[in-house]
Amino acid sequence: MSPIPELPPLLYEDLVRAALREDLGVAGDLTSAAIVPADLTTTGQVLVRAPGRVAGLCAACRAFELLDPEARVDSIAGDGADVEPGTVIAEVTGRAQALLSAERTAMNLLGHLSGVATLTREVTLALQGLPTRVVCTRKTTPLLRALEKHAVRVGGGANHRFGLDDAVLIKDNHRAIAGSAVEAVRRARAHVGHLVKVEVEIEDLADLEGVLSLGVDAVLLDNMTPDQLRQAVAIVAGRALTEASGGVTAEGARAIAETGVDLISIGRLTHSAPALDVSFELSPRR
Repeated sequence: MSPIPELPPLLYEDLVRAALREDLGVAGDLTSAAIVPADLTTTGQVLVRAPGRVAGLCAACRAFELLDPEARVDSIAGDGADVEPGTVIAEVTGRAQALLSAERTAMNLLGHLSGVATLTREVTLALQGLPTRVVCTRKTTPLLRALEKHAVRVGGGANHRFGLDDAVLIKDNHRAIAGSAVEAVRRARAHVGHLVKVEVEIEDLADLEGVLSLGVDAVLLDNMTPDQLRQAVAIVAGRALTEASGGVTAEGARAIAETGVDLISIGRLTHSAPALDVSFELSPRR
């Protein structure tokens, strides 16, 4: 897998700050303030407790740096690394109070994002040898979209829309208001610019020819059987991208890909990925 560029801190720093504010509240870390000397410095290790793929390390470590601007972070195994239990992926040196106060925010981010990358890796490995790509959806945690979609890329997947403003995706409710898939596509094409891609969800294969004649860029084949997907791929015949969606699991992904669809979109990559077990352990020193 080609290295995935790190996200610019601009895309996640406000989120990390908000998460720290949520945890610190108005009185700060009462436990650490009571027990840990203010001038104590220490080095902590970021450890992985289960096998998986690392993602979100820079965002996680930013929490330490925000509470201690003089903290030093040494990354050992960054985003994209496949790790085994007991692997140390980073060391952080700084004021002990600050590191302890940032620990939970950092580990929450790292565990969740590494879980997203790990689940994505599992699905992409199931499709080895096939051209079908795995993509995520907009079913993301509010305000975590940039990070979660980054984690999907780290896991070997690709991204669908980032928001409502970067493409047209006509779903069942849009079709219901327009009266048909064809009319919905016609309205969309008349409204958007020539550089905006248009995708339409199809539930009835009878609608395919009509929407293809209007030049859609992709068709979303929702909750179709493998036989229906094969029929759809044959009808489309390369005139648009074909995307299968709906309840896809890692175990069932390969059978769907073998129908010839170009894309498989999976919401659970971001909304239901189990967190990777990670921890932060200190070695106090003066």
